[in-house]
Amino acid sequence: MPCAIRVLATTSHQVMTAVAVIALIFSTAGCGREQDGEAKPLMLFENGSYPHAAYYDGKYYFTRQSPGDDIRLAVTTSLDLLPQASEHILFNTDSLGLYHAWAPEIHRIHGRWYIYFEADNGNTDNHQLYVIQCDSDNPMTGTWEICGTLHTNDEWNYGIHPNVLEVGGQLYLFWSGWPKRRVEHETQCIYIARMSDPCTVASERVLLSQPEYEWERQWIKPDGSRSAYPIYVNENPEAYLSPDGRHVCVCYSASGIWTRYHILGMLTAPATADLLNPSSWTKSVEPIIVDDNLYGASNICIVPSESPDTTYLLLDALWDNDGHEQRSIFLKTIRWDADGRPVFK
Repeated sequence: MPCAIRVLATTSHQVMTAVAVIALIFSTAGCGREQDGEAKPLMLFENGSYPHAAYYDGKYYFTRQSPGDDIRLAVTTSLDLLPQASEHILFNTDSLGLYHAWAPEIHRIHGRWYIYFEADNGNTDNHQLYVIQCDSDNPMTGTWEICGTLHTNDEWNYGIHPNVLEVGGQLYLFWSGWPKRRVEHETQCIYIARMSDPCTVASERVLLSQPEYEWERQWIKPDGSRSAYPIYVNENPEAYLSPDGRHVCVCYSASGIWTRYHILGMLTAPATADLLNPSSWTKSVEPIIVDDNLYGASNICIVPSESPDTTYLLLDALWDNDGHEQRSIFLKTIRWDADGRPVFK
């Protein structure tokens, strides 16, 4: 039987148009079965968001957004065993006067561990990017120290969702930020900058993507409720080098996460191109559907494994839990197409 996800009407004709397209895609999928060889995503955590993992020396190190102002880490030999793994608190941010420590990401760079995250002084408008580091091979038992703030913009250092990628020996920072302070509307854009080391931004920020398509500019809930002014979203960039080394892929989340219309977009560039040149990048004109049975899918992490033929995808997404929206963390496998780009479904 087809699995139709019901979408309520809104007061906006444009929203209804966008949702109708997405709902049509959803309604053609089977429920809870393998379809054309695609396995159903595995729910790891019924409640959770912003999952991120790194594979190193036969183990997966996993972090996600904590309910408190701290950074937590778990380790496992298999991602599907994460629900049984204990989370250890590595770092408390309130000791630094920092709050709302969100969206942590763990990376191993040049023989050290780094966790990038966002935090503020208690006012969420003052979000900035931070990084902590650990010299030990074992990040679970090593000492973590604050490396500092990633200064991304002299005019206004607002930033969320930091992500890093090394390409051709050069390290880059990706994040979401405002072009300027919000007043009558809010626009979150995707930026890139060159880094001189894992703790230092070494170039001016460069705008890669801003919300321009209808599927990137949804901010009204299905019941018609809305914020005080429009909020257009490009956020949570996750950059990856394709397995063949030819392409840099940046997946990002678009539209408000508080709505049903939160969805993925993608930017791609040749790995040999000048990544600080916006013209090097190609933006997908259509959203990326991760799975037909999930909606509001975002905050992804692509994780390599011990096998070159297996790549994992961690994500959080909404699903219909007996008529109630539930945001959970899921795991599934993905593949790469002939052009070296990720294929999620």
